[in-house]
Amino acid sequence: MENEIFQLQYALDTFYFLVCGALVMWMAAGFAMLEAGLVRSKNTVEILTKNVTLFAIACTMYMICGYAIMYGGDILLSSITGDGVAGAEEPATYAPSADFFFQVVFVATAMSIVSGAVAERMKLFAFLAFAVVMTGFIYPMEGSWTWGGNDVFGIYNLGDLGFLDFAGSGIVHMAGAAAALAGVMLVGARKGKYGPNGQINAFPGANLPLATLGTFILWLGWFGFNGGSVLATASVESANAVAVVFMNTNAAAAGGCIAALITARMMFGKSDLTMALNGCLAGLVAITAGPDTPSALQATIFGALGGVLVVFSIVTLDKMKIDDPVGAISVHGVVGLLGLLLVPVTNGDASFSGQIIGALTIFGWVFAASLIVFGIIKAVMGLRVSEEEEFEGSDVAECGMEAYPEFTQ
Repeated sequence: MENEIFQLQYALDTFYFLVCGALVMWMAAGFAMLEAGLVRSKNTVEILTKNVTLFAIACTMYMICGYAIMYGGDILLSSITGDGVAGAEEPATYAPSADFFFQVVFVATAMSIVSGAVAERMKLFAFLAFAVVMTGFIYPMEGSWTWGGNDVFGIYNLGDLGFLDFAGSGIVHMAGAAAALAGVMLVGARKGKYGPNGQINAFPGANLPLATLGTFILWLGWFGFNGGSVLATASVESANAVAVVFMNTNAAAAGGCIAALITARMMFGKSDLTMALNGCLAGLVAITAGPDTPSALQATIFGALGGVLVVFSIVTLDKMKIDDPVGAISVHGVVGLLGLLLVPVTNGDASFSGQIIGALTIFGWVFAASLIVFGIIKAVMGLRVSEEEEFEGSDVAECGMEAYPEFTQ
């Protein structure tokens, strides 16, 4: 009887893990639609090519070496059908291959953040070359210090310092934003974005319905992102935990949307849809570090704080001439840091000092390593398309096709 109960629990937890992983994989479609909607039409095909290819690269590189670096599991030449993840102290109650699948889609999420920030001017294959290193080495290294439980270069352990990141506000989102910032700094702003007298020129997105659809897809996928991080659902305790995480994830997104729209209205005198969309995502990022302990009201407030912060961050980065077409650095980086700092408010197991040290460790490593890799790529093959190619659009220059050929001459 006990064995039968274990088998049922194992099957349910494995199934739940796989479904949540599929939801997170669907976030790749959300990023693709969001970014395709927020770039100009002449760069649509190229940004879609980036998104689908980076997902394939992430899956392959994490299989080859990323998972082994992060967790020590050998999955390249085996089917990992044992009792648990390699290196784990206790047998898992789910299939280890399900754990790999769930982790690999997180890697792709981190890399997707980079694509939007460097959109419209970075060479396709330069970006994909960076994706190989980011998903195969840079992300798994910082993941090994956090979720993997290893010491940072053998010096200190973030877990011992009181660092907690439930589903990845810092480990995934801030890491992706750190890499994006390094890329943006080296590739430079889009031509004509900033005028000689300090003016900031708006480059409106080509398809806001598509961007809105992408946001809703991300909102849906986030239930798998946060909910799957409970790692189980086949007991009363874990089922209750999953329900709380789903509830708080949704509440934070709603709070972020409302707060961002009100903030934009007060600042600009208009109800800016793009700010509302980024507010939704900011609320989701803000709650990701700790969706398991707040009440629904606290989660809504946390999301609202993220929604307000993201509007000010986007405006500030523009004034600093950091050109981020989709606001990825603000949404995932600035608000990712906020999410980490909010965890100790409702979770006594985390400390503010631990969260700050963890954030500095993640950002410092990913930013420095990314800057070096982007620098090498720039020296070897160049990062940026030519001025002529940028003017005519990356679609024709890089991919030889257009997304909307009927509407162009």
